[in-house]
Amino acid sequence: MDTTLDCRGLACPGPVLRCKDCVEKEAPKTLTVTVDNQAAKENVTRFLGMRGYAVAAQEADGLFTLTATASGDAPQPVPAPASPAPRQAAENPRTAVFITADTVGRGDPELGAKLMVNFVNTLPELGEGLWRIILVNGGVKLAVTGSPVLAKLKELAASGVSILVCGTCLDFFGILDKKEVGETTNMLDVVTSLALADKVIQI
Repeated sequence: MDTTLDCRGLACPGPVLRCKDCVEKEAPKTLTVTVDNQAAKENVTRFLGMRGYAVAAQEADGLFTLTATASGDAPQPVPAPASPAPRQAAENPRTAVFITADTVGRGDPELGAKLMVNFVNTLPELGEGLWRIILVNGGVKLAVTGSPVLAKLKELAASGVSILVCGTCLDFFGILDKKEVGETTNMLDVVTSLALADKVIQI
């Protein structure tokens, strides 16, 4: 089965949600998706790649056409999941750090920027519980070229900490091509991550 989705004009996470619905209900062998911005292209490509598709992209007149082909046999539709058994959070707690700006607090921006550097540099003190760092809005500026905490974020990523960077936010600030660490993500991943975390630190 081959399926085509036109996701032009859909705000995040619309394109990913449409792909998710299609893959879970139809499991097409080939899926062609049209999106109209770089962030959606990266989000859809990442999502389909995680679902076992090889994705090729073409750009023309500001539109991206993504052709996703299932690796090997066509994937099977995903049945409704059963309720999972409760996870023993105390045995392996997961802490998500939700960062919504590139400064800490209100008042003086210069002071706020210094406090953010101190905050990120102190995150390793959370130990193995530090599971994921989520950057949205102005927080995405921490993951791009020139960020004062870029080296620390790269160090955390290398140690196994997952870093998610909002693609819509990067696109809004015009810095999508300057991201140097983390995975470009969408609001579906953000909401899911917050739900899966045992503890969320928001700043």
